[in-house]
Amino acid sequence: MKKLLIAVVVLSLVAACKKEAGKPVPNEIDSIAQNKTDSAGAVENNADKEAALKQANDEVLKALQNKDYTAFASMIHPQKGIRFSMYAFINQKEDKHFSKADFEKYQPAKTLFTWGLQDGSGDPYKATINDYLGKWVFSKDFTASQYSLNKFIGGGNSLNNLKEIYPKADFTENYIKGTEKSGNMDWKTVRFVWEEFQGKYYLTAVVNDQWTI
Repeated sequence: MKKLLIAVVVLSLVAACKKEAGKPVPNEIDSIAQNKTDSAGAVENNADKEAALKQANDEVLKALQNKDYTAFASMIHPQKGIRFSMYAFINQKEDKHFSKADFEKYQPAKTLFTWGLQDGSGDPYKATINDYLGKWVFSKDFTASQYSLNKFIGGGNSLNNLKEIYPKADFTENYIKGTEKSGNMDWKTVRFVWEEFQGKYYLTAVVNDQWTI
């Protein structure tokens, strides 16, 4: 009788061990696989974002180069509009700001706007929208410039507060280095600030920068 009971117990233990051995390792492999998938997805999404911003940046430059301000207007943020800053320091109270509708209304007109004070003389810079875009914003051919995303290339003695004013936004920079003839001080750059809206990136600010006195 004792031998029979021992045999039953042994068989039960063997069966339990086999059953336990058949169980999958608790989620360790699944977790590793999931981490790899999430990581790959994040890299892919980031690459898509960088490509989208580069394309948007180039479209704005092309519109400015061709003086196609209708195309430029189509990239203005529908809700937040667009701000223009003559220099690196963004002055929210004094910089010129337009809603998308106002920009489209005044762009074809000959209305003069005061865009800011010129460095050195302190004189107000007055111009139509078209003249400001053509003579100030696109004062050099930035289609042949050095490009960067969320990284400053150009920098002088002017305070740059872009990241403080737009802490959650992305920005692209287009930089043209200075010439030896001018001691490399005639560099210029234009930065575009972007915010996403309904799956597309729109312009919320255009910030020019150059050496200031």
